[in-house]
Amino acid sequence: MMWRASLLLLLLLLRHRAQGKPSPDAGPHGQGRVHQAAPLSDAPHDDAHGNFQYDHEAFLGREVAKEFDQLTPEESQARLGRIVDRMDRAGDGDGWVSLAELRAWIAHTQQRHIRDSVSAAWDTYDMDRDGRVGWEELRNATYGHYAPGEEFHDVEDAETYKKMMARDERRFRVADQDGDSMATREELTAFLHPEEFPHMRDIVIAETLEDLDRNKDGYVQVEEYIADLYSAEPGEEEPAWVQTERQQFRDFRDLNKDGHLDGSEVGHWVLPPAQDQPLVEANHLLHESDTDKDGRLSKAEILGNWNMFVGSQATNYGEDLTRHHDEL
Repeated sequence: MMWRASLLLLLLLLRHRAQGKPSPDAGPHGQGRVHQAAPLSDAPHDDAHGNFQYDHEAFLGREVAKEFDQLTPEESQARLGRIVDRMDRAGDGDGWVSLAELRAWIAHTQQRHIRDSVSAAWDTYDMDRDGRVGWEELRNATYGHYAPGEEFHDVEDAETYKKMMARDERRFRVADQDGDSMATREELTAFLHPEEFPHMRDIVIAETLEDLDRNKDGYVQVEEYIADLYSAEPGEEEPAWVQTERQQFRDFRDLNKDGHLDGSEVGHWVLPPAQDQPLVEANHLLHESDTDKDGRLSKAEILGNWNMFVGSQATNYGEDLTRHHDEL
């Protein structure tokens, strides 16, 4: 699951509100901190039986794959041809699709939901419509307008809100790679989805440590780890799953077995190493389509294997027949 956004941003994305302060108590806990890369498709990877749904969804993204399913073979191939041109133009434009270009395309399609969430938030933040989001715009859209020195004078828990705002400003400064205090769409994406960007890794770890490290010693103790997952009622016996989490902490979270988690161990937990799924799929598509075995794909080679890359009414019909034959 996607690592949680800051408290204020989670609420903004849910409510799409330009005014009103976020609740300081909102936000998911526990397992919601861990960012696991989503699979490219939930369909079985079953090329041997002529079922290419996994490849379709990996190459196009799930929603676009559904659109292709409704096309005629001619329309599907024509649209695939235009995609091939886009892949090449986005790379070196040499007339061939390399492994790197194919991987980049697959990664791009799989990030569509993230781009959509940023687009939904963009108009809220870009208040002066200049095509960039400044820190002051984001702050004012989220927390409201205050005169200098009067921040949160009208709320009870002013200190909590001040800490939230400072935390968001720190994240904004890290996302703002050119340091001009104005976020491009790419920089705002890094701010909203830091788990997707290597240069944001340290801020994800820092925020997680701050959330869990209640005694402020710079580490996460096992009781602090459990407290983020479970709060016992007076006299309540600890559930079995909590005992399992304690064992998970000892066996898998605390890598150096010193009794607590440091920043490196927190990073390994919330941003675990993952297989490069777009690269694996790109290698698969290249291997299956590279008829002359030169390590790259021509447009003709891709179109020659078009039913693996994309779907259509014809390929769906063929898949239905294959499934029916297997059932018999």
